[in-house]
Amino acid sequence: MTVDPPHTSNPKGFGGPYANHLYLDVLIVGAGFSGIYCLHELRKLDLKTVIFDTAPDLGGTWRWNRYPGARLDSEVPEYQFSFPETWANWNWSTNYPAYDELRRYFDHIESVLDVKKDCAFDTTVVGAEFDPKSGRWQVTTADGRQVTAKYFIVATGFSAKRHVPDWPGMDSFQGDIHHSALWPEEGVNVQDKRCAVIGTGASGVQLTQALGPVASSLKVFQRTPNLAIPMRLRPLTVEEQERVKPVYPQLFQLRERSFGGFTYDFIERGVFDEDDKERQAFLEQLWEHGGFRYWVGTYPDSLFDTTANRNIYDFWARKVRARIDNPATRDLLAPLEPPHPWGVKRPSLEVSYYDQFNRPNVDLVDVRSNAIESFTEKGILMADGTEHEFDVICVATGFDVSTGGLVNMGLRSIHGTYLKDEWASTVHTHLGLTIHGYPNLFFMYGPHAPTAISNGPTTIEVQGRWIVDAIKAMERKGIKSIDPTLASTHAWKHTINTLSDRTLFPTTRSTYMGGTFPGKPFEQLNYTGGIPNYRAEIRKVLPHFEGFDVVMQ
Repeated sequence: MTVDPPHTSNPKGFGGPYANHLYLDVLIVGAGFSGIYCLHELRKLDLKTVIFDTAPDLGGTWRWNRYPGARLDSEVPEYQFSFPETWANWNWSTNYPAYDELRRYFDHIESVLDVKKDCAFDTTVVGAEFDPKSGRWQVTTADGRQVTAKYFIVATGFSAKRHVPDWPGMDSFQGDIHHSALWPEEGVNVQDKRCAVIGTGASGVQLTQALGPVASSLKVFQRTPNLAIPMRLRPLTVEEQERVKPVYPQLFQLRERSFGGFTYDFIERGVFDEDDKERQAFLEQLWEHGGFRYWVGTYPDSLFDTTANRNIYDFWARKVRARIDNPATRDLLAPLEPPHPWGVKRPSLEVSYYDQFNRPNVDLVDVRSNAIESFTEKGILMADGTEHEFDVICVATGFDVSTGGLVNMGLRSIHGTYLKDEWASTVHTHLGLTIHGYPNLFFMYGPHAPTAISNGPTTIEVQGRWIVDAIKAMERKGIKSIDPTLASTHAWKHTINTLSDRTLFPTTRSTYMGGTFPGKPFEQLNYTGGIPNYRAEIRKVLPHFEGFDVVMQ
C-alpha cells in the first residue's frame, strides 16, 4: 500500500517552471486554493512566481481526495474563490459538489487565470534553507533541481501528509487496500465486494455512504463515534445561481465577518437565555437547514460551557438515535453519554450515513473494545482472534494534520536546526503565518490560524492578502528579509493557548489538539477566536512589521 505518492524524478517538462537553477522572486509550494490565490495576486506585482506541486495537476486536496463519495463539507458559493472572473461564468450542480466537479472547477480556474504556465507538477521539495547573506531561499527538489527565491510560500494546507497506523502485516493482504487520500485514479471496483472502512472521520463517513448500497458486505471499524450532522444535499439550478450572483461580492465580504468563515454565525443568545420550547424550535430550525449551522451557527456558549454543550449533544443524540434500528449499534453510533463535548471535534456532514447501518449488509466493528491486531492475507485479525475477510479495505485514518506538510519538506533554519526537530515537542509560529528562524517564509492554512475551524477559502484569502501585502511592503521599502522574533512567537503561542483554554477544545484529543498522529504533542493547533478577530490581529502588524527583525537591503 502506498501511503504517499512517490518522489518523482521524471517531471512533465524541462523548461520554464521545470528548469534547473530557477531564479525567482517567489516560490510557492502547493497548487490548491492557497497557492493559486497567491500566484494570481503576486502576478499583479510583476514578481516572477512559480508553483511546485507533487501532484500531476491543479487542485490541492481535490487532486488526491477522489475516493467514492468524496465531496465538500462547505456550501457553495461560500466555498470558492472571490475573484469575479472565476465565478462570472461558472455554476455548480449541487450545493455540496463532489470531487469530480471540484476538479472541473479547477479546470475552469485554469481557463480564466492561466495558472499552469507558472506551475511545475510532479515536483517535490525535499530541502530548503535561507541564506542570510544573499537574502534568498535555496530550495532542492527530489529530482535534484536547485531553485532560489527571495520569498518562499508553503501552501500545502493542513492535510498534506497522510497517516496510516503501523498495523503489522499490511503488506500480506491479498486484496485491494488504499488510503482514502491516495485513491487510484482509475478507481476501485467495489460492486458486490466484501469491503471494510477503517476510520469514521469525514472520509470514513463519505465512504460508508457510497459503499453501503453497492458492496456485498461492508464493515465499518469505529474507534470513536462521529457526531455527524445533516448535510441537506440538494441540486442547484443555473437560474437560482445567476439570480444571486449580483450579491456575490457582499457574500464574500460577509463570510470574513463570521466566526467560521461562512455566511452565518453564532447567534447572540446563550442556550439558557431561552425556555425549552424556544430552544427546541431553534435547534430544529438549524437541523433542517443543515450544514455547519448546528456547529458554528448556534448558541455561542455551546463551545464554552459544559451544561450548555450537553444540551446541544442531547438534541443531537435524540435525532440520530431515532434513525438507527439496532439497539446495540445505536448505542455505539450515538451513545446517550457523549464520548466528548459536542463540537470539539469537527463534525462531519452526512446524507445517509446512519441509514447505512440499517442495511443487512452493513455492520459496525467497535475497535475500542476489540482492537485491530494485524492484517492477514484474507483481511483483518482482531485482538480477540476474530478474522474479518475482505476484498477491498479502505483506510480512512486521516492525516498528520496541520504540521505534516511543513515538517516533511526538509526546512532548515538559519540557526542550523530542522523544523521537524523544532516542532517535535511543541509548535511555535507567529500569526499562524511565519516561523522564527525562517526569514521570508510564509505558510498558509496551517497551525495557529483559524484553519480547521473554518471554511477553507475564507481563511486562505484572509491570509493570502496579508502575505501579498507583506511582500508588497517589503519590495516598496527595500527590505531584504523579515524574521519573527522569539518574543513575538512566544506571545502568539500565549494567545493561541489563552483563547483555547477558555473553550472545551482542550478536553479532547482531536485534529484541533495535536491530532492523533503518534508522538505529536497534545496542544491547540488552531486560532479559536474566529476569523474576524484573527484578521484584526494579523493586520495590526502591517505595514511596519512589528514583532519582526527587519533587515534592509
